[in-house]
Amino acid sequence: MRSALTCVIVVGSVNVDLVATVDHLPSPGETVTGGRFAQHHGGKGGNQAVAAARLGASTSLVGAVGADDHGTGARAALEAEGVDVTELRILPDKATGVALILVDARGENSIAVAGGANTALERGHVRESLERLGTEAGDVVLVGHEIPAVTAIEALRFAKAAGAITVFNPAPATDVGSETLALSDVLTPNEREAAQLVGREDDPETLGPELLARIAGGGHVLITIGSRGAVLVGQDGATVIPAAEVPVVDTVGAGDTLNGALAAGLAAGLPVMEATRRAVVAASLAITRHGAREGMPTARELEAALAARSGGQGVGTPMAPTQTENR
Repeated sequence: MRSALTCVIVVGSVNVDLVATVDHLPSPGETVTGGRFAQHHGGKGGNQAVAAARLGASTSLVGAVGADDHGTGARAALEAEGVDVTELRILPDKATGVALILVDARGENSIAVAGGANTALERGHVRESLERLGTEAGDVVLVGHEIPAVTAIEALRFAKAAGAITVFNPAPATDVGSETLALSDVLTPNEREAAQLVGREDDPETLGPELLARIAGGGHVLITIGSRGAVLVGQDGATVIPAAEVPVVDTVGAGDTLNGALAAGLAAGLPVMEATRRAVVAASLAITRHGAREGMPTARELEAALAARSGGQGVGTPMAPTQTENR
């Protein structure tokens, strides 16, 4: 039975991350030796769901995995984080998605993804899943783009019709149609993705208003700008939200942390600006540890970081957790 609490529903990918840490990222044709290997659970949808759940949001994930060991492990890892996986479909004829990730000594990364089951997530499954989850006004539906474009559109269309807040993370920013942008209450590209969506390179403060004009009825565009933080663009203009200076260990998962934290903040009823400020701090914490999920903060860790950043006075209104911390 559906809880009376507002929820975060993530529609997106689930992968296993195979990570090699090397001194520098190889150029085309170059082999870099001496790396260290690690395996992590990932996929932008799975990561974003974990980020939201760790911050206390009641979180469900709509997606697909294969009927293989990777899929079994992925489901178990998500459940251990408190994510509802009842709508994570198991596809017997597909492999679970795999991401091949290289991370250099500075924490920068290069990623190649074999989508597997993620590419077979169908529109009908997503629509039925959102119906079964009881999607309603006040919920936040966070949709990624490592799934078929038509499926992402269906998720946004259904969520919009249900009165939910729609957040669209256009990663990768290919085959993103005008309807997809129009259905987004909050659009969250990084700098490169924003340039791809507009069709030219420019400052985020310039690209943001152009993207905002494509959102039906207004909304917001949140462009992440790496170590500098993020730019939030709304009807009142653009605001740069700086990130704290922290030791960078691994940037993999920073954007997913920000998106999950943003969704959790919006589901808790925070204004977009306040939810964004908290999300930027959460992302700053994430890059201080190895792994896409390992560095994602809990509600307690985020509150401590916010208090330290504001000299002990806190930053805005603390989010009210909707479920017990998972870590």
